[in-house]
Amino acid sequence: MGHRRGAVDLDGLNALPAAEAEAALLECCASPGWAAEVAAGRPYGSVERLLMSAEDAWWAQHPDEWLQAFAAHPRIGERREGDDRHSAWSRTEQSGAAGAGQATLDALAACNATYEERFGRVYLVFASGKTADEMLALCRERLGNDPTDELIVAAGEQARITALRLRRLVGIG
Repeated sequence: MGHRRGAVDLDGLNALPAAEAEAALLECCASPGWAAEVAAGRPYGSVERLLMSAEDAWWAQHPDEWLQAFAAHPRIGERREGDDRHSAWSRTEQSGAAGAGQATLDALAACNATYEERFGRVYLVFASGKTADEMLALCRERLGNDPTDELIVAAGEQARITALRLRRLVGIG
């Protein structure tokens, strides 16, 4: 995902060449179609407008773009290594799992595996502020979802993650 760079303010994001803006946006959400659409919508007059446009662009993407974004995430409870911004954000977002006991981590790993077997993709949850036990309970609950419904639930989780990361990107999160 590139090398770690500091936050850019909104004016800085607006001023980046298209390829650099797309690269920065891909660290927020690994959907190339989404990143291209959000980059093409610049300049943004406010962070709120950026967030609204990003949300609209996300929901306009084909599910294949969603799956590509999901695939960039580590399993819940696994530590993502790397010095790039995406890896650092992932570690921060999943910090609630860091202090969990081994039994909870084992149960979370088992739920991740069951989820992947059932749905064919990584279990994705907005992990910021959640404990490992809360993430485990959500995983177990979501295993009962219809596959089509669960795709929409996961896309909603990705949208929340992306909004948080966009705020961090422009230095307000």
